[in-house]
Amino acid sequence: MSDNVVIIGSGFAARQLVKHIRKLDAHLPVTLIAGDSADEYNKPELSHVISRGQHADDLTRQTGAAFAQAFNLTLHAHTQVTSLDPQRKTVSGGGQTWAYSKLVLATGARARILPVPGGEDMITLNSQAEFRRYETRLFDARRILVVGGGLIGCELAMDLCRAGKQVTLVDKAPSILPALLPVHLSAPLHCALTKAGVTVLTGQQLHCIEPHADGLRISLEKGIQFSVDDVISATGLQPETTLARQAGLSVNQGIQVNQKLQTSDPAIFALGDCAEINGQCLPYLQPGQLSALTLAQNLTGQDVTLSLPPALVKVKTPLLPLQLAGQPLREDLHWKIAVTTNGMAAQGYDNDETLCAFVASEERIPESFGWLRQLAGA
Repeated sequence: MSDNVVIIGSGFAARQLVKHIRKLDAHLPVTLIAGDSADEYNKPELSHVISRGQHADDLTRQTGAAFAQAFNLTLHAHTQVTSLDPQRKTVSGGGQTWAYSKLVLATGARARILPVPGGEDMITLNSQAEFRRYETRLFDARRILVVGGGLIGCELAMDLCRAGKQVTLVDKAPSILPALLPVHLSAPLHCALTKAGVTVLTGQQLHCIEPHADGLRISLEKGIQFSVDDVISATGLQPETTLARQAGLSVNQGIQVNQKLQTSDPAIFALGDCAEINGQCLPYLQPGQLSALTLAQNLTGQDVTLSLPPALVKVKTPLLPLQLAGQPLREDLHWKIAVTTNGMAAQGYDNDETLCAFVASEERIPESFGWLRQLAGA
C-alpha cells in the first residue's frame, strides 16, 4: 500500500494538521473521517454566542465540503468510526472500511456530566453541533445555573449575565478557576462576576435536579435550594479515547504520545484534546497549533520532536479579561502584585528570583507578552 494518511476527527487540531500537510506535500493522499459535518468554526466563540445573539449556523466559516476541495482531501462526514484494527491497519464505520499507512486520532474530548439525579439533560456547549441542539433552550431560559467555575464556566456565566439572564455559578472548589489560579489571584474575577449580577456559590456541590412547577428545582449538598429554567454543565472535558482503548493503545487520562505525537503503535498518532503529552492533556489553542505543525512534518518524511514553550492562557471574560502562564498554583512562589484601576499585574518568583508564573488583567495584559518571553528563557 502506498503512503496515505487517515485522520479521524475534524476539530481545530485536525484542520490545522491538514493545512500544514498541504504546505509540505500537495499530493499525499489524505482521508478525513468526521462524526459531524466537518464545518469550520471558532470553538472559543461558543462562550460568547448568547450575548452576541448568534445562532449555530452563524459560526460557520467554511463548510466541510469546501474545506475538502480547498485542501485536496477525501472527506467522509457524518460518519462514526466504530473499530480500529492496528494489525490490518484499517478503520471501519458506517459500513465502510479504510486502510491506512499512517493514522491520526484527533477524536477530541467530550464534556463531563456530573452523575447526579436529573443531570442527564444538562446542556453542554463543547461543539457547534451541541449549540445547535440547545440554542433554543438557551435563548428562552431566563434563569440559568452554570455548574463548574473553571475557565469555560466563568466565561459562560459572564456572557449569559451580559445577555440579561439571571445566572448562578456553582463550583465545589473553594474558589473559581481552581485548576488555574490560587484564590488571591482569582478573587478579582470573582468580584467582577458578582458585581455584574452573577450569584457565585463556591464550596458547593450540585446534589440533584428535579422538575418543579417553577422550572427546575436545584438542590446543593449543603441544603441550598433554588429554581432555574435550565442548567449548563461546564465541569471540564474527558478526552475521547474509546477507539484507542479498544485497539490496545496506551491510554492514561488521554491517548499517550511521545514527542513525535506517536502512540504506542508507531503507525498511529494522536493530536489535540484527546492526546496526553508528557502526562498532560492540553486543551488550548497554542499546544494544538504546535502539535499539528510537528505532526505534519513527521507525516511528510521529516523527523522532528515537539517543543512546547509556556502556553499563554486567555480567560475571555470581557468585564475583566485575564491572561496567565507558567505555574501559578505552585505553593513555593512569592508574588509581586500590583493592582490599580487599570488592572492587575502579578508575577510569581521562586527562591532564586526566577519568574515562574504571571497573571495580568485588563490594561496590564500587554505586559504579559514580555513576561512570557522570560518564562520561555528568551
